Amino acid sequence: MLDTRELSRRPGSQHEVERSVPAPAELGIEVLSVPEGSEVDLDLRLEAVMEGVLVTGTARAGLVGECVRCLEEISDELSVSFQELFVYDDGAAADPEADDELGVRRLEDDLVDLEPLLRDAVVLALPFQPVCSEDCPGLCVECGARLADDPGHTHGDPIDPRWAGLVGLVEDRDDSTT
Repeated sequence: MLDTRELSRRPGSQHEVERSVPAPAELGIEVLSVPEGSEVDLDLRLEAVMEGVLVTGTARAGLVGECVRCLEEISDELSVSFQELFVYDDGAAADPEADDELGVRRLEDDLVDLEPLLRDAVVLALPFQPVCSEDCPGLCVECGARLADDPGHTHGDPIDPRWAGLVGLVEDRDDSTT
């Protein structure tokens, strides 16, 4: 929560804030996220306008997750920009459902709650399917071996399932003759 009382509701007044905050829980997607409690660096500018307070800024945080192709661990840095208008809550009967529908965010006792704004900005900036490298070959579909570690990885010719039972007989015969 950021206090906006310093702006004193004078349109045109502004205040710059640099702050490090702990990351909230579940900031990201299933395969890539900002670890809970890790530092998120915020560089913000709060500007008073007629309707409320315009918050403009950037957030920088570390990401951890896994490659969707080969399941290797990924670590990266993320920097996102955002801008949002927080409307003054002057005691008028606000309709929370209408606010949600229209995307209106309100100040609460002259305080700005940045968590929903940060969450939206970070989640929308993340890749839908993160990979460790653009040319990651993934995993072998037959045995699950990581193909980047063994580029020449192959398997024998596939056996027709109708004849698969006979393969076991041939292997048993080879074992008994040795």
